[in-house]
Amino acid sequence: MKIPCYDCNTETELEVGFEVVNFVCPKCRSLYILDDQGNFRRKSKYKLPDNDFPLAIGDIGFLKGSEYKVTGILVKNVHPNYSWTEFILQNEAKEFLYLSLSNGHWILLTEMEETFGVKSHPLALEHENEDYDIYEYSDAEIINAQGFFDFELPVNQLIHLVEYIKPPFMISVERMNKIETAFYGEYIKKSEIKKSFKNIIMPYQSGVNMIQPYRFDLRNTAVIFCLFALLIITANWYIYKDQFEQNVFSKTIKFSEFDNKEVTSDAFILKGGSAPLTIKVSTSVDNSWANLNVALVNEDTNDEIYANKDIEYYHGFSDGERWTEGSSSEEFNICGVKAGKYHLLITPMKAPEDINNSEMRVNVVWNEPSSRNVWLVIIGMIVIYFIIRFLKLNFEKERWSDSSYSKYE
Repeated sequence: MKIPCYDCNTETELEVGFEVVNFVCPKCRSLYILDDQGNFRRKSKYKLPDNDFPLAIGDIGFLKGSEYKVTGILVKNVHPNYSWTEFILQNEAKEFLYLSLSNGHWILLTEMEETFGVKSHPLALEHENEDYDIYEYSDAEIINAQGFFDFELPVNQLIHLVEYIKPPFMISVERMNKIETAFYGEYIKKSEIKKSFKNIIMPYQSGVNMIQPYRFDLRNTAVIFCLFALLIITANWYIYKDQFEQNVFSKTIKFSEFDNKEVTSDAFILKGGSAPLTIKVSTSVDNSWANLNVALVNEDTNDEIYANKDIEYYHGFSDGERWTEGSSSEEFNICGVKAGKYHLLITPMKAPEDINNSEMRVNVVWNEPSSRNVWLVIIGMIVIYFIIRFLKLNFEKERWSDSSYSKYE
């Protein structure tokens, strides 16, 4: 179909699968109506300046398994200044789809055969055993348009809208020209729109749309975290169920024999999962220091792990007060010691001027595996879950901020 505009001398041509009742020139926004003789007569003109639409009349996109062509564009506004754009699309089977664009968010709508009684604006609608909550009712006007339409565009008349949501879905009931029509809407990601229309320039997205889904499903997230925690606990139990504390070295070392000399322990075999090796050392330091150097040698690989600890104890009396610093015993770990065959190289040392300290007691134990890391992970998941829950609450508050039926006020 080709329709000339007598206001700007522009012809607009597009093959459409319906009888055109109204036409709006994409260039000058002049509105034409079909008269009784089958001619298009100019009726009025939209005064709003040109919109920078991301889609144009005639653009083709692949949606819902079919190619759809943009046949009409409407810009609707609710007092005082909230507007959105609707794109009307049709495929070769003469089926219609509607794309609604608001603040960069897209909703895909289809006309419903079902009717709803919304004259009294009930707080909920039921559809396929699901409840949809009322979001808002309003009166909108068409402030701009382009393209071909199979219905009469209201001039100086308002369109009554009642919207119900169950994100990411909605039901919008629209009363225009005394005809009431229900539309079923679904939030659609901008990546899908960009994939459907190859050359589209996507508008900037801001805010939270009325049916925009939250990034995380709280129930599914909780179930996943619980299953993951159960898996960690079960795996930890299975790996370490036969493992017990093992004393691998216990000896009192004389400084007269081994001061700054190496003591070699007997070989020992560790079986099970990784666990820390705890070294406890005590010696009779008194206003002096001592030192213990430990090397854990893997006899299968010759790998060595070193650890070192100072033992210091000082005390005195100054400014009328008694003070102490340090301790005569210390404890330290070699973490994550795996199963294998090992021996220890232990080197004790004391201060040369300390003649009263004669020995050092060393005890080395391969501990029962700690579940500390398991509980840290579980606590971490709990913290993450409550952060996600808190962010969802703020997300929902923003979603309902423009509604008169907000549950968060």
